[in-house]
Amino acid sequence: MKSGASAASPTAKGFKFGSSRLLALAQQLRVYKPLLYSPFDEAEEMRGYKESTRKSISHVGFQESMAPVRFRPKKAAVLICLFEGEDGDLRVILTKRSSTLSTHSGEVSLPGGKAEEHDKDVRITATREAEEEIGLDPSLVDVVAFLEPFLSQHLLRVIPVVGILWDRKAFNPTPNPAEVEAVFDAPFEMFLKDENRRSEEFEWMGEKHLVHFFDYKTGDNDYVIWGLTARILIRAATVVYQRPPAFIEHKPNLKYSKM
Repeated sequence: MKSGASAASPTAKGFKFGSSRLLALAQQLRVYKPLLYSPFDEAEEMRGYKESTRKSISHVGFQESMAPVRFRPKKAAVLICLFEGEDGDLRVILTKRSSTLSTHSGEVSLPGGKAEEHDKDVRITATREAEEEIGLDPSLVDVVAFLEPFLSQHLLRVIPVVGILWDRKAFNPTPNPAEVEAVFDAPFEMFLKDENRRSEEFEWMGEKHLVHFFDYKTGDNDYVIWGLTARILIRAATVVYQRPPAFIEHKPNLKYSKM
């Protein structure tokens, strides 16, 4: 990882570049308490995880009830990088994965990936992966919150890391062609709206669940945001805007852990 340390911290930069709305959001998210998760205390995390494996959120948004109590999936993290657009709206940075990748090729995703042994915590994992994939200097990102873990279809325990990019103009996307085909941003609030959205039933581990698809067009490019990425963004937008989505998020016959 590049050192790239700047003279001023991301928070200090916020007072120069961020609006009062963005500053208020940062304060709101810093006190958010995710369900049974501490990104810094490994022992505490595993005690809580062994007691609540069945409460993990899956890639389609249901409680995982079939994983054994002592099952320990590999860790991964994604970066939900938010910034203020020119019109004052909140936006999130997304990527289109390279078509040459062996898994999820050509799909839209959040910057992120598997944790490495030298990563001190998921904050490091998320910002390191974002730098490797799209050239986002970690010193530009102010990490303000961690969300509940999601269990992916490939049995990765994915931790969403929420960060604020105070100065969007300081970030010049440089996608790594081996991993990323395109970098773009989308309005964050769209993941709570019922516009340009559809859902399909998906069967996984013997149960039927809702999978959400969001269609988004920017310039000449059309993107579909779905699956785990859509589920994480719905949850993140619910936390940020402090209201539920305007659509049915889960199948009504399922039981869910308290958020």
